Amino acid sequence: MFKIKKKLLFFNIKIFFNIPNILTFTRILLIIPFSIKVLSENYVTACEILIFSGITDFLDGFFARILHQQTKLGAILDPVADKLTLISIMVCLSIKFRSILYFMIILIIKEFCMLLAGAFMIKKTKTTIKAKWYGKLATLFFYFSIASIVSIKALWGIENEFLVNVLMSFTALLMFYAMIKYFFEFLSIMHERKRKDN
Repeated sequence: MFKIKKKLLFFNIKIFFNIPNILTFTRILLIIPFSIKVLSENYVTACEILIFSGITDFLDGFFARILHQQTKLGAILDPVADKLTLISIMVCLSIKFRSILYFMIILIIKEFCMLLAGAFMIKKTKTTIKAKWYGKLATLFFYFSIASIVSIKALWGIENEFLVNVLMSFTALLMFYAMIKYFFEFLSIMHERKRKDN
């Protein structure tokens, strides 16, 4: 009996600390140095950390596929890491760039809503919605917008209010379009789950 429990414990630890999950945990931990660098206005280092974070985001999925290490824990952790990274970026930049404060408040509320919906879905169905093209496009444009705003500020010390408003308005539109699409998929999955339960 003891040997069986020991094997199960080893198996769970192995799943918990596989390469994709370690990379995902790394991405979560990188939020701390990123936040420190942004708040101290060391934007170059902050961008380097963010790029490294993006690389770990790509690699965790890559290794999960080629090493056949796709786990339920990884499926939960990956979107959580993404949301936490996005929220930390929004909070830090809204502190340093007052011109995007209102946009960031709206987007932070949106991300929290999606995080809560994802947690509810995991609790009820033990599954998550896989990332779709519209979600990836919205996230990509968000990073492009933020990189543009921060680069102009870091290189020339300028906050172009018109450019900021255009970029953030388009980012918000793409993100809310993605949220609506995910919401309908969420409803579809929950409806299917309810139908099966009945």
